Amino acid sequence: MQKKDSFQALGLSMDSLSAVQAKGFTQPSPIQEKVIPLLLAGNKNIMGQAQTGTGKTAAFGLPILEKIDPRAREVQALVLVPTRELAIQVAGELASLRGRKTVKILPVYGGQSIQPQIRGLQQGVQIVVGTPGRILDHLRQKTLRIHNLAYCILDEADEMLNMGFLEDVKKILSFTNTNKSTLMFSATMPQEILSVARKYMGDFELVQMGEATLTVPQTDQTFIPVRDTEKYLTLCQLIDHTPEFYGLVFCRTKHEARKLAKRLANQGYAADSLHGNLTQAQREKVMMRFRKSAVRILVATDVASRGIDVMNLSHVINYALPQDPESYVHRIGRTGRAGKAGKAVTFVGPNEDRKLRAIEKMIRIPIRKSSALSQAVPLQAEPVKKNRFMDWRRSRTQVSARTR
Repeated sequence: MQKKDSFQALGLSMDSLSAVQAKGFTQPSPIQEKVIPLLLAGNKNIMGQAQTGTGKTAAFGLPILEKIDPRAREVQALVLVPTRELAIQVAGELASLRGRKTVKILPVYGGQSIQPQIRGLQQGVQIVVGTPGRILDHLRQKTLRIHNLAYCILDEADEMLNMGFLEDVKKILSFTNTNKSTLMFSATMPQEILSVARKYMGDFELVQMGEATLTVPQTDQTFIPVRDTEKYLTLCQLIDHTPEFYGLVFCRTKHEARKLAKRLANQGYAADSLHGNLTQAQREKVMMRFRKSAVRILVATDVASRGIDVMNLSHVINYALPQDPESYVHRIGRTGRAGKAGKAVTFVGPNEDRKLRAIEKMIRIPIRKSSALSQAVPLQAEPVKKNRFMDWRRSRTQVSARTR
């Protein structure tokens, strides 16, 4: 007998179930429970509100992979994402879900030569995952044709809006056929996103993951009142008293991110930065080291961090409050993923109470004031320089000695 909350109960084929089992998935997430049956039943258009890390890719990917015809050498599904990192990630996730199917999937993004992408498209691809700018390049050069799509997916639509891609998305949609199914996923629902949905999707089914909050329950959200001059030492305390710290630290500008990462590295922490001045090759090198845990603290700006998907992060630290509540939702969505616990800690200055209240109003839950550092050893001076790859399992005695 099938369990009500099992993947078998959703109507997936044995091939898809084998792929799911191979990935170690045991039970569908809430977004998967709702979206997969709708798509398998032939639902035309779906608007899904779900936070990152809730299984969105499998939610649309599994049923679409079942519907795609691998014998047809044309693009049948287009997935638009805001960043090149997310394009690579989503394409890889779809590839891992196809099982024995011979569906070809190609990530398409800027920052790399367009020629290999053109050759890949010429070989016959069924699913293209790409960023708006590079997709438009291919459409203008007529190296990509999307006039006969079965599916068009807009993933992290609010992020594309925040990054200024909305007009590009509209242009891309104008190249598509009207009889396709359109799916849009967004963590938040600003008015501009709803306007695009109404114009390009017509009637759609709205799938929301609960009315209570916009953030995942596995993420413990706290704030620490702190002056600007105390932020660095507070951050060091937090890291030193978390033996397995592995997280993202958000700054407001690339200059702040670069400066903070350098300061941490000089004090012996395995830290690096991700910001807009890095080349694509440099970004990929930093991300590779972060994913392998050679870097345990990644200091980033909002723009640079979009699309980062690293499992098992213990913390997201808002070293500087984000400019808007929507960015807070995306920042803390980098931890507490796939049902695992995570912590989001926000540093709040003396005049930032109103910003904090605005965030709480949007996510519909209070953010708890942290007392986690109340018993921490007071820091009287910056730590002395040690080996860059510090021992993350130091005892409290060692921490105390280092900070005297």
